[in-house]
Amino acid sequence: MNRVVVTGFGNVCAFGRSWSEIKAKFEAKKNAVRYMSEWDRFGSELNTRLAAPLIDYMPPSQWDRKQLRSLGLVSQYAVEAAGLALKDAGLLNDESIKDGRMGVAAGSSTGSTDAMSQAIKLLLDMPNNFNANTYVKMMPHTTAANISIFYGLKGRLIPTSSACTSASHAIGYSYEAIKYGQIDMMLAGGAEELCPSEAFVFDRLFATSCKNTTPHLAPAPFDASRDGLVLGEGGSILVLESLESAKKRNARIYAEIVGFGSSCDGTHITRPQSTTMKEAMRLALKDANLEPSKIGYINAHATATKQGDIAESHATNELFGEKTAISSLKSYLGHTLGACGALESFLSIMMMKDSEFFPNLNLNSIDPECAKLNYLKDICEIKTDFVMNNNFAFGGVNTSLIFKNYEN
Repeated sequence: MNRVVVTGFGNVCAFGRSWSEIKAKFEAKKNAVRYMSEWDRFGSELNTRLAAPLIDYMPPSQWDRKQLRSLGLVSQYAVEAAGLALKDAGLLNDESIKDGRMGVAAGSSTGSTDAMSQAIKLLLDMPNNFNANTYVKMMPHTTAANISIFYGLKGRLIPTSSACTSASHAIGYSYEAIKYGQIDMMLAGGAEELCPSEAFVFDRLFATSCKNTTPHLAPAPFDASRDGLVLGEGGSILVLESLESAKKRNARIYAEIVGFGSSCDGTHITRPQSTTMKEAMRLALKDANLEPSKIGYINAHATATKQGDIAESHATNELFGEKTAISSLKSYLGHTLGACGALESFLSIMMMKDSEFFPNLNLNSIDPECAKLNYLKDICEIKTDFVMNNNFAFGGVNTSLIFKNYEN
């Protein structure tokens, strides 16, 4: 079996693209949440007005009209992040990625919602802009397909549209494909574009924050006064490859993936289950052949919803006890849905390499219904060789990833 390493990152998020940009915003302890005045048109139909958007996003100037015509916004985020990851790994424009040795696994909660609206208008006999590329922009595997076409990848393509676990599934399945010798290299991650339709979904579930007059106080994972999640957007892609492949081309290695676990609840579409969350984490630890005490930091999925935070905290406590440091980075960037599994994996790896871990924002009074954990409330220096990233999604989908620090 092959060892699997991370050799490149690409991110497009509300805090920027580079680690230095993103880290500076984290160190300032302020989040990217703002009042969405453009949502005022929905009136009382939509309660939340909060999101963490990419402001004034423009695709790379070198992209031409032909390249853009099949890219909805969600695919633009994914394709740009993939290019940044390839560049970071020293593989952009390298012919070796085009001969079948590299594939792609990527997903999102949905395709481009603007394209979907055109299709709906067509069906309702309304004026619309439906054209030959509309379905390509809205199809569930639009991110993975567009990445492969844009960069000429001919290896396996794994669409992973599983809502909030889209990117973590992409990383996990890519890890397994490389580990078991099916392919040498994979681009893995996900993306999401911000759309009020998604805010409506969570609003109807009474799961959105409505701290509309104090945007920076939301979301507040694990806090007793939390009132729900805040949506974010962006794209995040990792370059994964076998250790042998990375060494052969003298690549810089950030981390090694040593564990992946996944489970499903099998009970309710939107009511998370502590038992199966715990099982995903246990499976990741088993895959990594690690005791829980070896994990120095856990990046929690924690979206600041009541049921989710409580279930996750108890699952974590039952495996790890009260000592392992934990925080939810959604308190900075909002819930980026299809991108969060890769974005938060990237952040966890970079914090591990810097030995500097960022706390939960807006955590003032821990919900007494949450289990006792080492919730970080301030920037903390932790020297560890292992971090875990957990993600959980609609449909009772659970994933857990473990990364090991790698010294080149």
